[in-house]
Amino acid sequence: MFSQIKGRGLTRGITIACGAGFFLFGYDQGVFGGILTNQNFLDTFNNPDATIQGQITSTYYLGAIFGAILSRFIGDRIGRRKAIMLGCTFLTVGGLLQATASTLVHMIIGRIVGGFGTGLNTTAIPMWQVETCKQHHRGRLVIMELVLNIFGIAVTSWMNYGFTWLPHDSVSWRFPLAFQSFWSIVTFIFTIIMPESPRWLVSRGRQEEAKLILARLMSLDVDDPEVTKVLRILTLTVTHEVENETAALSSILQNGRGQNLRRILLGAGLALMQQACGVNIIANYLPVVLTKSVGLSDRLALVLSAVYSHALTIWATTSMLAIDSLGRKPLLLAGAMGQGIAFFMIAVGVRIGSYNMSIFTVVFIFVYNFFFGTSFLSIPWLYPAEINSQSMRNVGTSISTATNWVFVYVIVLVTPLGIEKLGWRFYLMFGFFNLAFVPFLWLFYVETARLSLEQIDRLFEVFSIAQDQDNQSISLAQARKQVLLEAEVVGNANGKGLAAQTLATKTDTIQLEEM
Repeated sequence: MFSQIKGRGLTRGITIACGAGFFLFGYDQGVFGGILTNQNFLDTFNNPDATIQGQITSTYYLGAIFGAILSRFIGDRIGRRKAIMLGCTFLTVGGLLQATASTLVHMIIGRIVGGFGTGLNTTAIPMWQVETCKQHHRGRLVIMELVLNIFGIAVTSWMNYGFTWLPHDSVSWRFPLAFQSFWSIVTFIFTIIMPESPRWLVSRGRQEEAKLILARLMSLDVDDPEVTKVLRILTLTVTHEVENETAALSSILQNGRGQNLRRILLGAGLALMQQACGVNIIANYLPVVLTKSVGLSDRLALVLSAVYSHALTIWATTSMLAIDSLGRKPLLLAGAMGQGIAFFMIAVGVRIGSYNMSIFTVVFIFVYNFFFGTSFLSIPWLYPAEINSQSMRNVGTSISTATNWVFVYVIVLVTPLGIEKLGWRFYLMFGFFNLAFVPFLWLFYVETARLSLEQIDRLFEVFSIAQDQDNQSISLAQARKQVLLEAEVVGNANGKGLAAQTLATKTDTIQLEEM
């Protein structure tokens, strides 16, 4: 039955499966923020201090680090779908372990196992999405997943708020933790009925399977010339990469014609920025921030946390309209500046500490919400999956995902102590971090909107060739302009296909035909 789904319906199905995975990711992110103020939970674990609370929360992200690292070794072997299904299996087991915990060791093991699954999922899902959709709405679809991610956080806020009416019953924290397993099973089911990435299949030499899936994605007959053309482009792209990236893993540090090291660092850099911008102070600890730094009641803090998540959903949805037209880079630059100013104002409000300034602080928490929702929420997940070549996509994405989780772990671990020991100065630090991102974004990052994955490969090849020639050095922005001009030459300027031929692969085709 599901094998009959084609075209937009199939793209929607893959997006729903990816979205379910990111909803689960958001739910996992937000669930512990409210539980840390639950009295029955605190009593069960002997009233853990700020250090222990940070450890319980952050061990989930420690597991995610190892999950992302594992993905580096198995992702290209088992494929995108199987990696996601394996992640869901770990998440199901992890959720059940957490829900049944009565000791710290039991809880921490459950957190690590669940985090392991999240590390696998957050590496594989963006790759699966960008490899199966058309270039002109690649950004929108990934943002849609992040909208569901934030909706997951909102669900946890309302669920934790509802359970405040049962403060002395363990179901008030065991049920929210068990609910993780339900959503991991849902994600598993959606994933198993959708097809594998045709780009991954081509990279494994499984052209016939790839052709069948391409036909379904394009809603054409399997023998249609357009399907054959796209398959040939993907095959030539992989062949071209192999010729120019012999022993791909050994070429990472060499930064050869494919500019692998540069591309991996760009992806990992954005992952670092996403965490250093302060998001997980808000995502994981907003109820704690509002109660301890701002002075609000537990229930009001949970209500505002839920409202915050709904507002973030609105801003993320709005950015869907801009990411493929305005582009990634302008949104990142505006986001970094806006987030920095917001954190400075939050620090001022916490420093003064009056009732009026508590309102001032909440306002700028929501200002931060706007800038983050339109930029750093989604782009750091999209950028590594699209900027790395087919042969290095799994490696680059797993490294950026591992980088993300390393810094999530650090931020989540130090936040309770930072709030307790540093007070307003803790928020000031993140204001400086955000403003420091601006020159790096301006100087080193290239726009990827309106380019196919094959054209992004070509962009870095053009840049590398120019660097090797005397007095011919060009910037990445100039290389991008050249690739867009080449697209006019080879007839791929409309940017609406599943794949686009570049001048390099067209030359390969001509040489092949002349043999």
